[in-house]
Amino acid sequence: MSLTPRTTLRILGVDPGSLATGWGVLTGRPSKPELVACGVIRLPADQCFAARLAQLQESLREVLERHKPDAAAVEAPFHGASPRASLQLAHARGVILATVALAGILVTEYAPATVKKTVAGNGRAPKEQVGALMHGLFGPAGNAGGHDVSDALSVALCHMATEFQSRLLARSR
Repeated sequence: MSLTPRTTLRILGVDPGSLATGWGVLTGRPSKPELVACGVIRLPADQCFAARLAQLQESLREVLERHKPDAAAVEAPFHGASPRASLQLAHARGVILATVALAGILVTEYAPATVKKTVAGNGRAPKEQVGALMHGLFGPAGNAGGHDVSDALSVALCHMATEFQSRLLARSR
């Protein structure tokens, strides 16, 4: 069974951060994903937090308008950061989730271990391994923004694989 081009999704993957948010847009199939665009939204550390959140919202809105994804996948929070960092990350994630939802795009969240298991076959794969995989799939652009971009692309690829499998199962019924 194969999916026809008209059922191919354009997926936005997001790796949230309060200072740097990686994003990547993929299309194609899990076996042959195609990179549409990727980048990092960098927020000035010297700016007040509210202003950084507003800039994050505006920058993400521009990404959504420019690349018109059909679906979005966001990495769920990783526990272990300081309480202050966790709280700031939660605020940034809230802005990301709300901005994508206001654009009418369905958002799915994935735990880091699920993303790593899906794309690397190991839920405890180090960031360097994930980065190397994204570089192998997408060339230098796959990790040009460091872990912010490679993590965002891996989240998008995880969603692509999950969605592809769901569609195949639905067709077989």
